[in-house]
Amino acid sequence: MKRPRHPRRALLVTLCLIPIVALAAWQILPPGRDQFATVQVSRGTIESSVTALGTLQPRRYVDVGAQASGQIRKIHVEAGDPVKEGQLLVEIDPATQQAKLDASRFSIENLQAQLQEQRAQNELARQKYQRQQNLAAGGATRDEDVQTARAELKATQARIDMIQAQIRQAQASLRSDQAELGYTRIYAPMSGTVVAVDAREGQTLNAQQQTPLILRIARLSPMTVWAEVSEADIGHVKPGMSAYFTTLSGGTRRWTSTVRQILPIPPKPLNESSQGSGSPNSSSKSGSGRVVLYTVLLDVDNADNTLMAEMTAQVFFVAERAQDVLTAPLAALQSGADSGVQLARVVAKNGSIEERKVRVGISDRLRIQVLDGLDEGDHLLIGPAQSSGG
Repeated sequence: MKRPRHPRRALLVTLCLIPIVALAAWQILPPGRDQFATVQVSRGTIESSVTALGTLQPRRYVDVGAQASGQIRKIHVEAGDPVKEGQLLVEIDPATQQAKLDASRFSIENLQAQLQEQRAQNELARQKYQRQQNLAAGGATRDEDVQTARAELKATQARIDMIQAQIRQAQASLRSDQAELGYTRIYAPMSGTVVAVDAREGQTLNAQQQTPLILRIARLSPMTVWAEVSEADIGHVKPGMSAYFTTLSGGTRRWTSTVRQILPIPPKPLNESSQGSGSPNSSSKSGSGRVVLYTVLLDVDNADNTLMAEMTAQVFFVAERAQDVLTAPLAALQSGADSGVQLARVVAKNGSIEERKVRVGISDRLRIQVLDGLDEGDHLLIGPAQSSGG
């Protein structure tokens, strides 16, 4: 006996009716918000900031040069070595300076011998003058002989004064020569790290024309960021303003700081020879197309030596910051007639659209703070108010 096939037919009919019923429901029922491109109002942290690129440099450094000419005999340090103030860094061959010092000493000895001779001559002249005075008192000599004896006494005293002045001059030269000899041994003027060595052992230095640079010592903590801020943004940056920066090698790490100084004039272009004149005319020589950048300095501690000289820093100068506040994308708001008020189109769950006035606060490049007019989770319409499927 065969079973009836009615249940199977009913199942097939039901399956065929499901798409038809769904299509009819889609045509009859309200479509809802899914048909629109929307974004949500959410909570988060927002900050108004000025961005700039900068370069890291040691806050304090010194270029160590040579004040004495000669051949470098020994360099006692290499790049990267820590040094203490007063530590011997470089020795220059002192042969020339030692010879000058010896010559100055011999010159002083010669002058001192001449001084002794003149003192003896002065004593003899004094005795002659005394005898002439005694003879003149008894009328036994001429006035001319008395005057001659007196002139000879004064002449010997003048020669003594002259030689004493020459000795003082020679002693000053001796001190200069001693200093020159001391310059052949170069010591660290400050504690820090040797960051560059620009000379080599055996190299001949000529300090008469210009001061030869031998090496550079720097303190690697703190470091200074030299940030270049455009003229459009420099008015928003103030001394004492909070800032932070990141580096290419630092990953997500942020270094915080404050603005120490804003240099009053931009750096000179390389093709201009007048350095630091600050002339307004020279600032505009390149034409209106030239980008004017101002230098802003901020210091940061570098106790772990993570930061290195010449690193590139992405700097953010924070004008305002708000945490755990309602924010909305800038693309979802339109400017209103009143300052601080913008317009938003809120899409309800059933697909209806309501236009609201929204009071806003600070903003960054993507989002803006919502002070009033919206709630967390509200869906805001972006783009035209039409179905995304149509």
